Amino acid sequence: MDTKKLTLSALLIAIGAFLGNLIFIPIGAAKCFPVQHAINVISAVILGPFYSVTIAFCISLLRNIVGTGSLLAFPGSMIGAAIAGVLCKKTGKEFLAVIGEIFGTGLIGGLLAFPIAKFILGKEVAGLFFIVPFSISSIGGSVIGYTIIKLIGEKIFNKDKVLWRG
Repeated sequence: MDTKKLTLSALLIAIGAFLGNLIFIPIGAAKCFPVQHAINVISAVILGPFYSVTIAFCISLLRNIVGTGSLLAFPGSMIGAAIAGVLCKKTGKEFLAVIGEIFGTGLIGGLLAFPIAKFILGKEVAGLFFIVPFSISSIGGSVIGYTIIKLIGEKIFNKDKVLWRG
């Protein structure tokens, strides 16, 4: 294991676990919680799919342990991180990490949250209920993550911001 990757992963996990519920953007009656999704895009681009999924899992686990998260965080964040990481790694196009995060979290994660809500949490909701709120947060966070990568990624990582290539 690479020390740089582990250190950056630990930093992103700490940021995600701490700021996940503190930073939100009101959008009409909904709230957009963008931190997890921004971290998913950043980690997918910089570290690749394995680390991205691991970071998403650790953030979700920590937030659940301290009582600030929900079991619904697992399917959305991990699937979004996986698809973002795979798309970015296979194509080399950072923007596809944004598309992967939005599709993975918003649509697939939103659909997979339904059985968790119904059978594990005992909530009666419609099958498509989670798609809109998951998509709102995912779009906001993905754009923020992509912006961070574009604005400061090259300065921080000396022009080679992708650690999984080396």
